[in-house]
Amino acid sequence: MVKQTTEEIPAIEMKHIVKKFGDFAANDDINLDVKNGEIHALLGENGAGKSTLMNILSGLLQPTSGEIFLRGKQIKIKDPAAAAKLGIGMVHQHFMLIDAFTVAENIILGAETTKGLFLDLKTAKKEIQTLVDKYKLAVDPDALVSDISVGQQQRVEILKTLYRKADVLIFDEPTAVLTPQEIQELIVIMKNLAAEGKAVILITHKLEEIRQAADRVTVIRAGKSYETFDAKNVSALTLAEKMVGRKVSFTTEKTVAKPGRNILEIKNLSVKNAEDVTKVDGLSLTIRAGEIIGVAGIDGNGQTELVQAITGLSHCQAGQVILDGDDITNKSPRKIIKAGTSHIPEDRLRHGLEMDMSLAYNLVIQSFYEAPYAKMGILQWPAIADHANKLVKQFDVKITSIEEAAGSLSGGNQQKAVVARELSRDSKLVVAAQPTRGLDVGAIEYIHKQLANQRDLGKAILLVSFELDEILDLSDKIAVISSGKIIGIVDAKNTTKEELGLMMTGLSVSDAQKELATAKTEVKQ
Repeated sequence: MVKQTTEEIPAIEMKHIVKKFGDFAANDDINLDVKNGEIHALLGENGAGKSTLMNILSGLLQPTSGEIFLRGKQIKIKDPAAAAKLGIGMVHQHFMLIDAFTVAENIILGAETTKGLFLDLKTAKKEIQTLVDKYKLAVDPDALVSDISVGQQQRVEILKTLYRKADVLIFDEPTAVLTPQEIQELIVIMKNLAAEGKAVILITHKLEEIRQAADRVTVIRAGKSYETFDAKNVSALTLAEKMVGRKVSFTTEKTVAKPGRNILEIKNLSVKNAEDVTKVDGLSLTIRAGEIIGVAGIDGNGQTELVQAITGLSHCQAGQVILDGDDITNKSPRKIIKAGTSHIPEDRLRHGLEMDMSLAYNLVIQSFYEAPYAKMGILQWPAIADHANKLVKQFDVKITSIEEAAGSLSGGNQQKAVVARELSRDSKLVVAAQPTRGLDVGAIEYIHKQLANQRDLGKAILLVSFELDEILDLSDKIAVISSGKIIGIVDAKNTTKEELGLMMTGLSVSDAQKELATAKTEVKQ
């Protein structure tokens, strides 16, 4: 037997890992090796066992059986603190942050710098700022976590791991809440970490990201390690087929839209955020029955505040929101729901699900007090269970039981549960904010078809997404938002990513087209 050199010994080896929850095997004899200085991607459907495997490596779970080796030495990881001491850090998909603490306090929690008996927050903040500057993870160390955006919370999670000087870094769906620009920046960060000799494990459903960032990719299917590929020499189509076990379409087939009456009319809307900054500034937009209007824009340009104002989660300072002729401006979320609105929120943890409640109850959370789910004020479990079982089957939500807490589901299955609940409701308007965040390609294909079907049933669809491919694929028309204003509205069939990208910086439709024409002329010359 040839002895391996230090360079050849993998940073991490996981051999024959099994993890059972009762009779269900989330991991079923998985093998994985990750080299020093490489980015190794894990790819699989929602619920395939990727996060479970990484929770074992990070000490959050204990394997039922199997072995773990760190640079050739067998190790036991009893908890996250032990993992941190071994140099293993995980950037979690579901943020492990305390809202009432500042960014800096969250980052140092459990790894505090002290001066004598006292916390040395000043020195810690200097170290954090050095990391912020080095990796371009812009976030204010003094800000409360409750006051920062989802994207900024993701950066805090990354900084927590970097602050602990981990040599093995696990990124669990780190780009799910980032804009395209932030994703490219993160890929550069991961490549820099790998170039420093660190082992980087990336869990993502975005196939193009894998091909851009990863050196190797291991496909996990139904809890088993299926196959490992060279990421640079495998097509996205091949990866998709290996992951789901069938051919997948990346475009949604839909009929020509036949718009009807006005369903949503937004008139001169102005909305401020928690810091009293105007984020939606005199915005007007109309969506008709039987059409999908996509909203494209760089994160932070008012998309979140627009969605929250429509759905009653934020107060409007001026303007009107009209739903099928009825003024719903500043009405409560319940009244807006009853008026005929379905809402897939961008943050499923804060606004989509009650994590400690069972999946079954989450699926009727807006209508539990109505028939057939309640009778004379008493919940009717058979009706609730029947509804849950139907949606779980229809939307392929992978669970062990409908009585399982929503918080115990994988992120992708949580998202599918929210989408299932909202699209199954009898509504006039569907507000879909980042509807496929965290979903695998098979689930994305299904959800896109469902949104197209909702349009064909005569519903008005407002689609807000940072994924330009999703916006272009699904939308009939695209409204570009910049600095809280609609810069222009274009036909989805007659625009390009380049045109949308220029408009997202604030250029009008005509100016964006002139810029593109000039660029083409310069290339020819």
